[in-house]
Amino acid sequence: MSFPFRLAVVGVDHPHGAHWRQLIAQFPREIEIVAIVPAFQGAVTSLEESLASVPRFASVTDMLARVPLDGALVTLPNDETPAVVAELARAGKHLLVEKPLAATADQLEPVVEAVTAAGVAFQTGYLWRYDEAANRLKRMFNEGQFGKLISVEMLYATSDARRRGPEHFLFDAAVSGGGFFHWLGCHYLDLLRYLVPDTIVGVTARVGVFGATPLEVEDGGTVILEFESGALATLVGGYWLPRWAGENRWSLRGATRWVNWEPARSGTSGVLEIHGPQPQWHAMEETFTVPADATPGYGGRRGVELVADWLRSARGGGPCRNTVESTRDVLKLLDLIHTSSREGRRLACRLPPG
Repeated sequence: MSFPFRLAVVGVDHPHGAHWRQLIAQFPREIEIVAIVPAFQGAVTSLEESLASVPRFASVTDMLARVPLDGALVTLPNDETPAVVAELARAGKHLLVEKPLAATADQLEPVVEAVTAAGVAFQTGYLWRYDEAANRLKRMFNEGQFGKLISVEMLYATSDARRRGPEHFLFDAAVSGGGFFHWLGCHYLDLLRYLVPDTIVGVTARVGVFGATPLEVEDGGTVILEFESGALATLVGGYWLPRWAGENRWSLRGATRWVNWEPARSGTSGVLEIHGPQPQWHAMEETFTVPADATPGYGGRRGVELVADWLRSARGGGPCRNTVESTRDVLKLLDLIHTSSREGRRLACRLPPG
């Protein structure tokens, strides 16, 4: 691998495109953007002036034939991503890809095969695996602090579809495959599998359009996940708030500890309210606050650590926290959620943690 790392950008005017490029800009010595495939009918509305002179290409195939590079940042709609990522992997390029990569798990299989065969570094945008509070929760699980897990409750409510533009490709079923759960709910589904060291064995879901704006895809819903240990996890969320706002909360309850987590409390990067047993007459009560983060780019400090992990992996340092297999398993879970809702029944499954 060269130094600096020679990066191609595939997809400019994606909703997260500029934020990803802001992250890349946090690595001025390590990464150089050497080629751009605009996609989106050639649109470059959001392209930074500092990148205006970078060579542009009409296709990934053309770019690969003409520009030496080490890897690519891919920010494309779900229906276009798998073919492009598989082509890049077969060419031996390391991959940093916007989530969820595809509409279904089956559509991602060519990517899994290509990445595995090529042995390239793979990273995707499930940023919460790099969050400080989330990793403190993971350590609590690994140390057995919760005892027998009883329940995990997740809430993710955000601004409604009318404010986001219902004509956007995110709400086009043929392009995106799903709505809220493919764009936002997937973050919490992935994080749950990362945190809880248990296998999901059952899925029951009700998703649909509950708000006032007609859509081709769901604007939200409720999901119940059953773990092999008997614990339950619920995710309630959607595009349901009538202004630009958000409500995000987790409650994790075990036999020996319970924790309330506000990932987006104002003025912080997350707050953990930790409650435990009462040894030696003193109850375990603590509020742990992660300081506010002003780092530019997608996910801020979380995103910087995600990109740094990818560069480490590209240099031979082993897989990233996000893998192509863990990404596929999120899509399997999304498939189960939509099937359960459509058929009106509980679905049995086996999805191990990862």
